[in-house]
Amino acid sequence: MTQKHRTPDGLVIVDKPSGFTSHDVVAKMRGIARTRRVGHAGTLDPMATGVLVLGVEKATKLLGHLALTEKEYLGTIRLGQNTVTDDAEGEITSSTDASGITREAVDAGVAKLTGDIMQVPSKVSAIKIDGVRSYKRAREGEDFDIPARPVTVSSFLVHDMREAEAEDGTRVIDLVVSVVCSSGTYIRALARDLGADLGVGGHLTALRRTRVGPYKLDSAKTLEQLEQELTVMPIAEAAAAAFPRWDVDARRARLLTNGVRLEMPDEYAGSGPVAVFDPEGRLLALVEQQKGKAKSLAVFGG
Repeated sequence: MTQKHRTPDGLVIVDKPSGFTSHDVVAKMRGIARTRRVGHAGTLDPMATGVLVLGVEKATKLLGHLALTEKEYLGTIRLGQNTVTDDAEGEITSSTDASGITREAVDAGVAKLTGDIMQVPSKVSAIKIDGVRSYKRAREGEDFDIPARPVTVSSFLVHDMREAEAEDGTRVIDLVVSVVCSSGTYIRALARDLGADLGVGGHLTALRRTRVGPYKLDSAKTLEQLEQELTVMPIAEAAAAAFPRWDVDARRARLLTNGVRLEMPDEYAGSGPVAVFDPEGRLLALVEQQKGKAKSLAVFGG
């Protein structure tokens, strides 16, 4: 590969199209960026669209840490029908007239699913149960339980509520919602649980992710746009946007890149990953304070 064609280290914020898996997008980006070193932070279901954060070259080292950040979604929940996948991709397993559901009942149900909650992921998900993907067990007709996990739903708002008629003639209610939540939260599980609480069943019919951590939809590009012009957010800019920043002098920068565990200021205690920059503004490493010293999580060099 000539220097002219070298792919820069950084993040690519993609507006994922519906019908693509996250892996499909990674495969497409490998062709666009002309490199095998591409990964993604956090998975989006094939049906979902919106913000998918990809790392290219050295920025792949940031991805595991970025995947843990807060996410924001806009979606549509249909009350009155359950599906095998908890979203519109799966076949309908039950239908119940939902026309009698009131806004007050919906708001009460939403309130129960807001805050720190225990959530059982969808059976058709990538969660591993004893080393085997949950969706694989489900497809093979296995009967199994997924343990509930703690998640945080910091905001769950209903923007619109409208009556509709499903294809099978069932009177359903469609809710337009926005959700801000922690990593690992399944929006389709929220739809399922809201429907169960209201006694009519529910599933997700549309989902758009509008934010992952500091990266929003307004900075995302479609795959078609990226084919025309590859837009990479430089690794230093990406890290500065997502993590607390620690600027060190040249001597400390040298020690850090040589593997010395530096003393860290108290202000970074308990703040998780911290991005370390040298005097030239280059990203040196992601570190975490451990017993007052900087423990390296990922090193990017000088």
